[in-house]
Amino acid sequence: MKLLTHNFLSSRFLKNVVNGYPLILRANQKANKEVEFNEKFVLNMMPKVDYASLYNAALSIGEAGNMPATLPEDWETNVPVLMEFISLFMSYISHSQLHRVMLCVEIVDGELECPDTGRKFPIKDGIPNLLVNENEV
Repeated sequence: MKLLTHNFLSSRFLKNVVNGYPLILRANQKANKEVEFNEKFVLNMMPKVDYASLYNAALSIGEAGNMPATLPEDWETNVPVLMEFISLFMSYISHSQLHRVMLCVEIVDGELECPDTGRKFPIKDGIPNLLVNENEV
């Protein structure tokens, strides 16, 4: 499961859950998969992403690197000269770092937890299982 996917998941469908977002992420196994850098995709997705949740998810699995806790106002024009490896040396967020966190980091095994009820949802082989029993909805 990519961190971009995590950013759009919630447990609002559960009984007695008002918000259910963001789901708490715990990773037992993660992988970094190379995905071709697509600046246009990153620029189009960022307005839809809850950056604070993305940052906290990356932080919880040790992938925040040098991402700032808040998105800089100039994020749309902050393009690095080089892509992945140069972002490790930057003191500001770059489009390639957003790309890496959203699309390259993948949770292979772990769990998601509802912040309201504590209900846990397993992640196996990169697939989050949000199926629940009838009495839970």
